[in-house]
Amino acid sequence: MKILLTGGAGYIGSHTYLALIEAGHIPVILDDFSNSSPKVLERLGRISGQPVLCEQGNVADLPWVQALIQRHAIEAVIHFAAFKAVGESVAQPLKYFDNNLVGMTRLLQAMDATDCRTLVFSSSATVYGDPASVPITEDFPRSHTNPYGHTKLVIEDMLSALQKSNPAWKVAVLRYFNPVGAHPSGLIGEDPLGIPNNLMPFVAQVAVGKRPVLNVFGNDYATPDGTGVRDYIHVQDLAAGHVAALQTLAAKGESFTVNLGTGQGYSVLDVVHAFEKASARKVPVQFAPRREGDVAQCYASTARALALLGWQAKLDLDAMCTDSWRWQSGNPDGYS
Repeated sequence: MKILLTGGAGYIGSHTYLALIEAGHIPVILDDFSNSSPKVLERLGRISGQPVLCEQGNVADLPWVQALIQRHAIEAVIHFAAFKAVGESVAQPLKYFDNNLVGMTRLLQAMDATDCRTLVFSSSATVYGDPASVPITEDFPRSHTNPYGHTKLVIEDMLSALQKSNPAWKVAVLRYFNPVGAHPSGLIGEDPLGIPNNLMPFVAQVAVGKRPVLNVFGNDYATPDGTGVRDYIHVQDLAAGHVAALQTLAAKGESFTVNLGTGQGYSVLDVVHAFEKASARKVPVQFAPRREGDVAQCYASTARALALLGWQAKLDLDAMCTDSWRWQSGNPDGYS
């Protein structure tokens, strides 16, 4: 299949690009490089041994995206293009509502106009808000604790309404937990602009000497060591989950929603200790107040993904940290 990857030069998109190539699909990247580097394209070419198809532009540019879908004879879309930092969304909610919601609306309009109605949507475990219990199943009540999560929840509702209006739409909603790690080649990985918003790249930058200390936001949660517990999933496993979702949509023709996680919760300090082992470096830590919008625990029930997609995560926390360190130590300044 010929697949459009919006935001395909980003962290998850670039790894999914390689997983699609390996599965025999033809991915086409659409990216405006506002939160990614064009240098990733050369590295994707080196790893895959194939020329990289990429169109630079904005997913909210309706006429341009419509023409792109027609020009490349796109059969399905995997939508990654969105802003994703929880803290930034609390500080700048309008930026998130504009980019995430308007971008999704324009993309859906372009797909509808070109009769391309197969979509894999990059959602998030943030749609579960502050869950009453763990592990989290897909049937848990949805809510949100920050504007970023709010945009994902609204888009899920948009997609549900769209499917009811036209059964031709085939949609896979993938609720990610916490993607970490890097490609085993060490050539591509997470390269956040400015100060990292997520734990693993911050830990990696401290270990490589780029930052002096890790701020741990909150050590008084109701968790075993007082720090927040999350379900960290290797980006390679996550990429494989997208391929499985796409193939399931093609085979069964029915929409679905699944969690993509490991089903295992790790605390912030668990991650720090595992990274110290992988890097043989000390990661200095200092505790800071909780951040607005954060929750105590969040990890997945993965039963539905296994039953429906035949997919489950294979890589553990040690592999996540080892691959993150290989990327960070080999690319201390990312793609710069």
